[in-house]
Amino acid sequence: MERPAEFSLREDGDALSAVLTGDWTAYTIGEAGAELGEALADAPKVHLDLTGVGRMDTAGAYAVHRAARGRLDAGTVNARPEAHRLLDIVDDALKTRHPVVTRPEGFWALMERIGRAVVELGHDFMETVTFFGHLLVVVGRAIVDPRRIRWAACISLAERAGLDAIPIVATTSFFIGAVVGLLGANMLQQFGAQVFAVELIGIAVLREFAIVITAVLLAGRSASSFAAEIGSMKMNQEIDAMKVMGVDPFEALVFPRFFALLVTIPLLTFVAVIAGLVGGLMVSWSVLELGPAFFLQRIADNVGATHFWVGMSKAPVMAAVIAGIGCRQGLEVGNDVESLGRRVTAAVVHAIFSIILIDAVFALIYMELDI
Repeated sequence: MERPAEFSLREDGDALSAVLTGDWTAYTIGEAGAELGEALADAPKVHLDLTGVGRMDTAGAYAVHRAARGRLDAGTVNARPEAHRLLDIVDDALKTRHPVVTRPEGFWALMERIGRAVVELGHDFMETVTFFGHLLVVVGRAIVDPRRIRWAACISLAERAGLDAIPIVATTSFFIGAVVGLLGANMLQQFGAQVFAVELIGIAVLREFAIVITAVLLAGRSASSFAAEIGSMKMNQEIDAMKVMGVDPFEALVFPRFFALLVTIPLLTFVAVIAGLVGGLMVSWSVLELGPAFFLQRIADNVGATHFWVGMSKAPVMAAVIAGIGCRQGLEVGNDVESLGRRVTAAVVHAIFSIILIDAVFALIYMELDI
């Protein structure tokens, strides 16, 4: 049973002695610490007798130390060894001076931010390499033993990422093809070469716009969805539960999404190609009065299938990047909603940036190969 902290005073020559009794803890000390400090404030010498104290914690030791105003030493305190240790710990803590951290300002603050950003970029790069290494291991396992593949999840995700995205991809590509055709018609009419607008539409849509528009739309649609889904599972500790049960989250969560985009992006790119060419055809037919037969014949004769395959060759890389970035950002989510929002935003931004960068790299490669 807890006893309240109490003390009594007695004169001991030219010193004032305080006999402490009861329990000196955070719950029982009450006003005894402040009253003891007032009683000992004017005493030239102080002696403390703590042998009657039952229990004491750091709060009680701090109250005793503050009441004695730093006049505690081995000769003024009579206490059990454990009470002495508590008083020494509090005394050491009070004597410790914490260094004042000064934040750099101006130019040095800018250098510090740049340095931190470089270090974080290095850590992010290493984590990305680790993630894709783990994903490659899971893909290798699936190739060796297809029974490990969760086909139900793969087909469901392919439907969500593929079939459900056909309307938005087709509509956007249609208008992109129409805009390219309209710009080409207006520019080339000035030189009497409006017939070459057909080649401009074909090359632009087949080679660049179809795959880029498809990838950007899926980056905003699927990468954010993957990050949000996996991130919410991470917040609810469902991924930890998977690991406890011996289920690899990469096999259960990452690989089905990777497989779904790997299958659906080429199909969506083909839909985007058709929609873009139809948009360009409608503009050429209405503005330049070039009929559908003439349009398609010039596409077949002067554009050919090479540009189509150049655009389609980018699809698997785009699929891997979009799925990888979305899933990785989801796995990096913390335990709060703010972290989930940051990671979902980062998934979209990183995916779109990577798409533009990869497209530029492919353009340089094909330019060097003269394709």
